Amino acid sequence: MASEREVFELSGPLHLTPVNWENADHRRSVAACLVQGVYILERDRQEKRQGSQALAPRWWEFCHFRLLRPLVDDVDSSIFGAVYEFKPVLLQGDHKNDGSPRYVIAFRGTLTKPDSVSRDIELDLHFIQNGLHRTSRFEIAMQVVRNMVATVGDSNLWLAGHSLGSAMAMLTGKTMARTGIFLKSYLFNPPFFSAPIERIKDKKLKHGIRIAGSVITAGLAFALKASSNNQRNPPEEPFFAISAWVPSLFVNPSDHIGSEYIGYFEHRKNMEEIGAGSIERLATRNSIGGLLMNAIGRDSEPLHLIPSANLITNLSPVQDFKQAHGIHQWWQPHLRLQSNIYRYS
Repeated sequence: MASEREVFELSGPLHLTPVNWENADHRRSVAACLVQGVYILERDRQEKRQGSQALAPRWWEFCHFRLLRPLVDDVDSSIFGAVYEFKPVLLQGDHKNDGSPRYVIAFRGTLTKPDSVSRDIELDLHFIQNGLHRTSRFEIAMQVVRNMVATVGDSNLWLAGHSLGSAMAMLTGKTMARTGIFLKSYLFNPPFFSAPIERIKDKKLKHGIRIAGSVITAGLAFALKASSNNQRNPPEEPFFAISAWVPSLFVNPSDHIGSEYIGYFEHRKNMEEIGAGSIERLATRNSIGGLLMNAIGRDSEPLHLIPSANLITNLSPVQDFKQAHGIHQWWQPHLRLQSNIYRYS
C-alpha cells in the first residue's frame, strides 16, 4: 500500500498550474518535486510498481519533464539519482530566457527502507567523516555531471538534492566550481555536521560560543599550517576560487541536521562587523575535526563548508523534526521564507 506522501495527487503541488518559470517559488517547487521523483523511483523499484502502477512519473510529468536515466548505486542497485530533460508542450519563443532549465540532475536522501537503508547510512557516515568524495556513488554522480556539462553546457543544467542527496549535489557542484563551472543548484535541507549551536535560545551565549569556536579553529589551522612542511591544509585560494558559485540552500530552523548553516553564515557577517573578519575567514573554511584528521595524515576536507550561498530559511511553523527536515515543505504555497545572499570575499 503506497503512502499518501508518495502519491502526487494527494501531496504534490497541485496549485502549480501552469508553472511560471519566472517565479522563484515555482522554480523551487519544481526542483523539490524532481528530487521527490527520485525518492519515488526507488520506492517503485522496491515495491515492484511498474507501468500504470508506478507512482514516480507524475512527479516530473506535471511540469513537463521526462526521465532520461536513473542513477543506480553499484553496491546495492538502489536508485539514488535521476537525469531529467525539460520538454515543454508549447515551444513559444526561446524558453531559455524564461528561467527554465533544459536538464536537471537530482539526488535523493536517505530512505529508511530495508532495500536501501544500509547503503544510505553507510554514505551518511562517509559524509560525517568528510569522506563522501571517496565513495563509488559520488564517482558515478560526478561522471554523469561532467558528461552532461560536456554535452549540453553548464548554463542548461541544474543540480538538486535533499539531505544526503543535497550533500551529493553540493559536492559535485563544488567540484565543478573548482574548474570554473558554476551550476545552478537547489540544495534542500543540506546536512551540516556540527554541534547544534543554532538551537541555543540565548543569543549572547550562542554568539560567544561561536566566537570562541572561530578563535580555536583559526588558531589550530594556523598552527598546523605553520608546523607542516607539506601543507596538507588547502590554502585559501581554492576556497576563494569557488566563491563565485552561489548555490541556493533551503533550510528550516527546526531541522537540527541543517540549521547550522543559518549560524554559519550569520556569524561570518557578525565577525566582520566586530573587526574579526580575518579570523573568521580562516575559521570558516576549516573544521576542527577536519584539521585533526589532516594532522594525522588523512586528507579531510570539510565538505559542508562553502564560501557563498543564497540561504533561504523557512520560517513557517512545523509540527516536528520530520516535517522540518522533509522535502514536502518546499513546494507548499504561502511559505514564510527569508532569503539572504552571502558572498565570501
